[in-house]
This record gives sequence, structure tokens and C-alpha cells, in this order.
Amino acid sequence: MRVTRASMSLDSLLDFFRTGIESRTSDDPANGPKEASYFERFMSSALPECLEARCQDQDSDCRTDNFGAVLRPLSRYEVSATIKYASMFSATALPSPIQATVLRKLQLHRERRRTDVRGLDFVNHNSLTSAPPLLPPQPPQPDILNSLKSIRTTPYEMSFLSRLCGHRPSSTDSGLVAVDWETRSPWMELMADVREHYSYAHPASFQSHEVSVPIRYVSLQASHLQQVHELLTRVFWDGIDVSDLLQSSSERCSVIAIYGKIVIGAALLSSPQEAYITYLAVRAGWHNSQVATTMLYHLIMLNPHRDITLHVAANNPAMLLYNRFGFKAEEFITGFYEDYLDSQSRASMNAFRLRLRR
Repeated sequence: MRVTRASMSLDSLLDFFRTGIESRTSDDPANGPKEASYFERFMSSALPECLEARCQDQDSDCRTDNFGAVLRPLSRYEVSATIKYASMFSATALPSPIQATVLRKLQLHRERRRTDVRGLDFVNHNSLTSAPPLLPPQPPQPDILNSLKSIRTTPYEMSFLSRLCGHRPSSTDSGLVAVDWETRSPWMELMADVREHYSYAHPASFQSHEVSVPIRYVSLQASHLQQVHELLTRVFWDGIDVSDLLQSSSERCSVIAIYGKIVIGAALLSSPQEAYITYLAVRAGWHNSQVATTMLYHLIMLNPHRDITLHVAANNPAMLLYNRFGFKAEEFITGFYEDYLDSQSRASMNAFRLRLRR
């Protein structure tokens, strides 16, 4: 009943502010003291009931924690005052994590009151949909297991890892220098076109799968001699024999480019002591594929801290390649190749002597 009387007193207080003051003449100075005394008498009689009603309302919201302490929710004024004080404090000093958490919770509580949004404590748990029951684990089907077991591991020489780390499969690559999986030469493109054309012309016949093979750069081996001699004969002249390199340090004096089982290039030094490039040749169909550049690079790197010399025909396009590596012309020799080339040869008989200073 006290709450009701307090509510009536609050209504009377609102009526007083809304109609009581308006009915009086505020312009008359003589009415000032009478109005002040009337307001004080009214508040002195209504304020105790209002305070008592507020205390009873707060007592109804009190809760007891696990330790027996009575907890009362903050009023709107207390929340606003606490936020204002905490904001002023945080402007002068960095708040602790706990203080920042409490401030965020108070601000969220105030916004919920302003927007009339209920918290999680007011969720109607009867309206929530329960999770479906967990099904017992099912044993895998035999056909799935058989399919997984039938998957074969990609061989290392055809795997992506071998493209990153290089492939050194057997003793035949004991002198392996480098592996190149990226280069596509005109000859490789031509062979791919031939296979594609054949598959279109004979769709019913069996088509063998093309196996990707890298270009391997190795040192000279006895198994390479026949193809190396044939390559040097086509590019230079007859009677070239480089088998004596097998008796010396072939790992430092030779770089042979191989595609599958085909020798596609050769770069040779006379000896590690002299460091003179005797031959640099690339098979037809493999030009403009960086094969000669790669062989020359590795041959130079295999012989560090030594000057490297060579002779090149005056009209040989390889002069541009040597210039890119830093070779400089030291001497122009007239008729250097007269004893080696046929008189009808298109190659120049004159030569430059080049040197790479280290």
C-alpha cells in the first residue's frame, strides 16, 4: 500500500509542476516566498514516502551470492555516475583490464535500458531448439577402403617435390650439376604437336601417356661420348675426340645437357689448370632455350677464382652470349680457323680471343 501512496504522491508532485506553478503569477515578486514555502512543505511531506517506496523496490531486486552477501542492482543514476567517473579516470590514466571490462559492461547495461533490450538472463529456454542427438559412428564401407588402398603414390622422379629439390635417381647421375623442369624447347613443342595430331587422326588406337622429363646437366660420362662426338662433328668439324677428359677432372671440365637419353648440349674445358673453353655446342631444335646459357654458367661456377679464355669466330652469334657473362676481347686473330674449316664454310676464318677475368 505504501508503494501505491508513494505513486499517488509522485503523481501529485507531477501535477504540481505541471499546473500548480502555471496557475500562479510568476511575475509578481510578492508570490515568490509563498511559492517557495509551499514547495518546501509539499516536498517535506512527499519525499519520505518516495524514498521508502524506492527502498522497498530495491529490496525486492536484491540477490544473495554464494558467500551470503546481499547484492543490489545499481540504479540508473548510479550507473550513469559510475560511467562518468570511470570515463574521467580513464582520460588521465590507462585503466586496468578489469576496470575496462566493468566499464564496458556498465555501458552495455545502460544502452539496454535505453533501448529496452533484455539480456541473456531473460531468454526463454523453452523456445530454444535442442541439438539433434549424436549418431553412433558408422564403420567405413569396404568399397571406399578398397578405393583408397588402390591409390598409388606418385614416383619421386615425377613428383612436385622432385621439381623443387631436384632428382638424383641413380649412379648414372653421379655427376649431376642441375635439373631443369621449366624449359620448353622448339623440339619439345614439335613432338607435342606430332603426338596431338596423331591422336586426332587415330582416335581408336591406343595413346601412350607422355611422361614429363627434365633437362639434366651432368658431367661427362663414358656413355655420353658417342653422342657428344656426333654433336661436335655437326657443329664444328670432323675428328674431334674429347675422351681424354674422362682421365682428368671431368666434373670441373665438362657440363653435358641431357633430355631423357639424348645429349642436347655440351660445354667443355681443356683442363682445370688452363681453363680454356674448347667447345660449346647445342643440338639443333634446342636453340633459344637457354641451354647454352645454363651450361656456360655452371662451367664458370665449377672453376672459380680463375680467368677463363676462349676463341670464337668473328661472325658467331655466341659472341653476344659471352659478352653477357663478362668476357672481353683481347686479340683479333686472322685465319685462326683456316686449318679446321672447309674453304666453302660460311663461318668466318677469323677469330676473337676472349677472356673472363676473375
